[in-house]
Amino acid sequence: MQPYGIQSMLKEGHKHLSGLDEAVLKNIDACKQLSTITRTSLGPNGMNKMVINHLDKLFVTNDAATIVNELEVQHPAAKILVLAGKAQQEEIGDGANLTVSFAGELLQNAEELIRMGLHPSEIIIGYNKAINKTIELLDELVEEGSENMNVKDKNEVISRMKSAVASKQFGLEDVLCPLVAEACIQVCPKNPANFNVDNVRVAKLLGGGLLNSTIVRGMVLKSDASGSIKRIENAKVAVFVQGVDTSATETKGTVLIHSAEQLENYAKTEEAKVEELIKSVADSGAKVIVSGAAVGEMALHFCERYKLMVLKISSKFELRRFCRTTGAVALLKLSQPNPDDLGHVDSVSVEEIGGVRVTVVRNEDGGNSVSTVVLRGSTDSILDDLERAVDDGVNTYKAMCRDSRIVPGAAATEIELARKLKEFSFKEMGLDQYAIAKFAESFEMVPKTLAENAGLNAMEIISSLYAEHASGNVKVGLNLEKGACEDISGLSIWDLYVTKFFALKYAADAVCTVLRVDQIIMSKPAGGPGRREQPAGMDED
Repeated sequence: MQPYGIQSMLKEGHKHLSGLDEAVLKNIDACKQLSTITRTSLGPNGMNKMVINHLDKLFVTNDAATIVNELEVQHPAAKILVLAGKAQQEEIGDGANLTVSFAGELLQNAEELIRMGLHPSEIIIGYNKAINKTIELLDELVEEGSENMNVKDKNEVISRMKSAVASKQFGLEDVLCPLVAEACIQVCPKNPANFNVDNVRVAKLLGGGLLNSTIVRGMVLKSDASGSIKRIENAKVAVFVQGVDTSATETKGTVLIHSAEQLENYAKTEEAKVEELIKSVADSGAKVIVSGAAVGEMALHFCERYKLMVLKISSKFELRRFCRTTGAVALLKLSQPNPDDLGHVDSVSVEEIGGVRVTVVRNEDGGNSVSTVVLRGSTDSILDDLERAVDDGVNTYKAMCRDSRIVPGAAATEIELARKLKEFSFKEMGLDQYAIAKFAESFEMVPKTLAENAGLNAMEIISSLYAEHASGNVKVGLNLEKGACEDISGLSIWDLYVTKFFALKYAADAVCTVLRVDQIIMSKPAGGPGRREQPAGMDED
């Protein structure tokens, strides 16, 4: 049978969905499914998800960014939400969950409006008006005097970082925040806007508990020193990228040996050459040699003789960080370093932490540019989760270096925005007022979800929050431990203004993008072997 209509125009095997029912509502449905996954992980009482990716790696986490990264989302519309969540994670490092969940809620309300008979473009116009108004209102909610902040003051940093860390590791924030804050303050440059997240490293060592975690000014390398010298203080460091070994010549050469003496001399000259190189390094004042590749047996022997400590760092990124920590210049070949190329360390020592031998490189005096948080925990997945909490804390620090304004947390901001937007929608004429009202309603998702995840009665809490806010108490939020509404300025639960600003903006943008789609045309997937199926004769690895 000859295809007709649009089928005849496109190649066979393609899919074409159009119209409200097939395209718009299906897209909305896929996005709602994604947001129901992340929603239960919102807030401090959020539940964990167990995600096993295609490589059989297990993730147990309530960090939305990790969850949506590891889920292989196939649906094109839901992918837009995933991208919005990723953008939030990269921009601020916290609030990815708010982005995805809020976008899902907005789409659910859009679906109700479509079923009422509104056209998607009217909803988009209403949503755009609403997000612009929301941003105006968010500015009014900023706590006075919070725009001036001393980023070196530990208490101020902790008060702003607390809510980001608590949402990942509830109950441990009082232990984690001081650690992260101290690590960040140590590496904060003169101009805080140039703070680099990469300068705070995390070393995860099994065993012990979180309370055994410490901060090292400098680096922690998960390897042992190569020679027998395990500790050196106040030393100069030489860094060689290509390894400490006799280097073969670039071109191939043949050596013709006639007699036994020549053979002996040949071996001796090689030894002498290596010794000369190592001696020249030792004479330059260096006490520690760091190699980026293998360390030869013979070279190691001479290093021992000249009392040089040898470290091997195979990762080139780690090597770069090591150069940053010590101020050394990485040299390509083993040769005598200039005095300017040498770095300096206060101490390099091999310590045993929880049965693992690690090399701790400390640089206490000024100009320190890398600090490491040594995390301890009982299992790998706990350590991974702690690392994510630390990452969130560091990213929050970076965000507050750029903009330190804060708004009330614990759903106080959301309820106030909902109330003000509701009032704003009554003043609008036309059909978009319904869309604005639904946008306002979507904010209720935050207190509702927080309450549900903590096992409280959501309806009671939302109504009592509204009542408090209507009588002018703008800072009343939800105290999850008591299960009641309280003024949160006493509890010091603050969220960064930028986190909220970007989360809501990205969510609204993603929603408008999804609603603008009215047809989906999918070509037939390209042939060839499946991506997951391995070609014959390959190992499991």
